[in-house]
Amino acid sequence: MADYVPHTDDDIRRLLADLDLGALDELFAAVPAALRLAGGLDLPGGLSEYEVADEMRRLADANSAGGLVCFAGTGAYDHDVPAVVRSIAGRPEFVTSYTPYQPEVAQGVLQALFEYQTLVSRLAGLPVANASLYDGATALVEAVNLAVGATGRSTVWVSQGVNPRWREVLWALTAGRGLDLVEVPLVDGVTAWPGPEASVAGSPRQAPPAAVVCASPNVLGCIDPLPAARAAADAGGALLVAVFDPVASGLLRTPGEHGADVAVAEGQPLGTPLSFGGPFLGMFAVSLDHVRRLPGRLVGRTRDIRGRTAYVTTLRAREQDIRRERASSNICTNQTLVAIAAMVQMAWLGTGGLRELALRCARGTRYLREALVPVPGVTAAAGAPVLREFGLRLALPVATVVDRMAEEGFLAGVPVELGQEEVLVVAVTERRTRAEMDAYATAMEKVLS
Repeated sequence: MADYVPHTDDDIRRLLADLDLGALDELFAAVPAALRLAGGLDLPGGLSEYEVADEMRRLADANSAGGLVCFAGTGAYDHDVPAVVRSIAGRPEFVTSYTPYQPEVAQGVLQALFEYQTLVSRLAGLPVANASLYDGATALVEAVNLAVGATGRSTVWVSQGVNPRWREVLWALTAGRGLDLVEVPLVDGVTAWPGPEASVAGSPRQAPPAAVVCASPNVLGCIDPLPAARAAADAGGALLVAVFDPVASGLLRTPGEHGADVAVAEGQPLGTPLSFGGPFLGMFAVSLDHVRRLPGRLVGRTRDIRGRTAYVTTLRAREQDIRRERASSNICTNQTLVAIAAMVQMAWLGTGGLRELALRCARGTRYLREALVPVPGVTAAAGAPVLREFGLRLALPVATVVDRMAEEGFLAGVPVELGQEEVLVVAVTERRTRAEMDAYATAMEKVLS
């Protein structure tokens, strides 16, 4: 038990003796009495290891979501994690490794991150990718900060098709900078960007945007044309920030091919299972024009004094850690282990495997969508092409449908508010079978009737 409860009575006595204290309470004498908890915590006495394990299992079994067939998405997806990913990413060399400040002792981790950057760069179609960020939402914040710094402007056009939770994070983390974030609405599932002489409501033409932010596929799963977003950015001299889906990249042209200046994504679908809200992985790629504003870490490949291949962190501004008020970004860490898992899965799939994965998702999505739309009380939220998920308008409140579908054994999807209406976004990954989709459609008809 000493491994799990490190402070034994002997440890505490030695601690107090070293500090020349007579009792443990004296250790906290500096804390004002008003801030201390009176009467102690209302908790049971200490339990044995197996009793704690039994209690944890009981609590886990009470979570019914673990037994539901998952059709939820909007940023977190129930994809398969191959055994090879768990085996390699879970090796002690990666799990226990520390931040690679000293390259002479961190070549393995640095090489893995370099390979991760290379694969993300290929997915995004842009020449440079960093060694990951916290999640897709904070990657979007960093992309907007980059655009604001590059242009000196404070207005940002954000498509309503960007995940609402990402937009909430963007609003929260840019409010202190005084940025003017203007939402551009969706029309039939795609963003209605203004023409060259038009303006977005709340954004006068004399205040051109620093960035135009477009998600494709968007929150409704629709393929939102990036050329239209590029045209809107060009009309105002703004940077195009594209939110892309790494799985959909198996079938779609890259953001870089569409002229994106910055591309961001959530990397959870590659190598990370669903697990109560995390961990997640922010993918970030950029054009060479803006590499000096790249947030976080960048791993480069070089040669040492003996001519051997070596890997180091590079282009890392000291201001990012020390003179923070002068930094273009204050991101000082990343998601190394999750990034390595994504790297392993991308390498394992390869170009052909990623295409097959995206194709299986697309076929399943089409099958389920065509099975649900004829159900009384169900209408498609948009007519634009979709790939892995789709939105539905329902005759009953979405929350009610989700609760009743859970009783039928399904995690039905994610409620998403778009303006004054709420839709149910349903996702289909390669893990969903035809039998599960047929049963889902039958349950939905039962719930709505």
